[in-house]
Amino acid sequence: MNISHQTNAFPDTFAAHEVEQTYRKIALRLMPFLIICYIVSYLDRANISYAKLQFMSDLGFSEAAYGLGAGLFFVGYVLFEVPSNLWMQRIGARRTLLRIMILWGLISSAMMFVNTPTQFYVMRFLLGAAEAGFFPGVILYLTYWFPAARRGRVTGFFMMGAATAGIIGGPVSTWIMVHMAGLQGLHGWQWLFLLEGLPAVGLGVVAFYYLCDRPEDANWLSEREKSILRGDLAAEQTSAQHGSGHGLREALCNRKLYIGMLGYFCVLVSFNAIGFWAPTIIRDVGVSDLLQVGMLSSAVFLAGAVGTYVVGYSSDLRMERRWHLLACSGVIAACFVLLPLVAHDVTLAIVLLSLAAAASYGSFVVFWTIPQTFLTSSSKASGIALITSLGGIGAFVSPTLVGWMKASTGSIYAGLTILGLITLLGAVVVLIALPARK
Repeated sequence: MNISHQTNAFPDTFAAHEVEQTYRKIALRLMPFLIICYIVSYLDRANISYAKLQFMSDLGFSEAAYGLGAGLFFVGYVLFEVPSNLWMQRIGARRTLLRIMILWGLISSAMMFVNTPTQFYVMRFLLGAAEAGFFPGVILYLTYWFPAARRGRVTGFFMMGAATAGIIGGPVSTWIMVHMAGLQGLHGWQWLFLLEGLPAVGLGVVAFYYLCDRPEDANWLSEREKSILRGDLAAEQTSAQHGSGHGLREALCNRKLYIGMLGYFCVLVSFNAIGFWAPTIIRDVGVSDLLQVGMLSSAVFLAGAVGTYVVGYSSDLRMERRWHLLACSGVIAACFVLLPLVAHDVTLAIVLLSLAAAASYGSFVVFWTIPQTFLTSSSKASGIALITSLGGIGAFVSPTLVGWMKASTGSIYAGLTILGLITLLGAVVVLIALPARK
């Protein structure tokens, strides 16, 4: 994994190759494990997109019920995200991930017992509440280890976890559903929830013993390597505005925070539309075999993984964020608008979905390099949590809107078109309202 590129100013006593080796060492230590955790996290929240292909008929759920249940995950997420991130500052990342991952793993496995829409809604809400704080917590955690000039690509690597979950989730989920159906009297989708929820429990325990809360606690870094990291992060904090120390109040008084919330809302509506509806879109264009649906979904998310790296690399190379976000949003909107025109052509539909996924995952990566440019060191934790919480309402709106429109009109495409245009509008607002800043 090579994340070397630009760095903040560092003392003359540190050679350039020392700095590069230090950050490469940090990345190799932290990123593979964090990516694995995110893969499991995203798989547990999005595996209902595959499970629905079976449980909709088994349980008699409507498309609107599925969309609402998919969205209610984010209501629990929004309500508990800010407290979780603030609490992480007090108890550290190790204890936070231990709590979050064990809870979400157990709840995800318990989804196998759902029988009614109400039970489905409650369990999705609880899953969101349990997982709240994981993503913003990791984003905050990365700011302890990487300066801004490196953070775009590092965030891109982390975000590859979501795309990787899609790549492996399709084939694995559909294989479980097809080949384990009927085993021990359980449906395939019940085995899916059980088997894909358990890894989170084990990873939570590993996180407690493997991670360090801060660089100062890392016995795998030498004092010289810690000095390099301290110098880069101190230079970054010196060049930024220092806050008053009242992080939450300071964040709430920052006008740019609300632009960030709106921008994140608009990024998420398309991001979650792909995550929760891609298997349904593929089935609707004429692919009836579950295993084939899984493989084609995997190809779509593979494009998403490529997008995270390419867009993140380009953004870091040019140290530019807003125009990258706008370009990605334009591609997403265009693909969503064009999808109805290829509704009966599997190849073209997969191409458009893949382009949309690459742009959506790329826009997600670029967005998360922007808040650090206007949040001070004291308001960073609360600011990131507020953006992910209130901006995350878009994650609720997205599957709920598409599910309601599909139930009402019989077509998924009107909802996708609306979401694509919302995404583009949000990028325009960010471009206008947030000044360029390197």
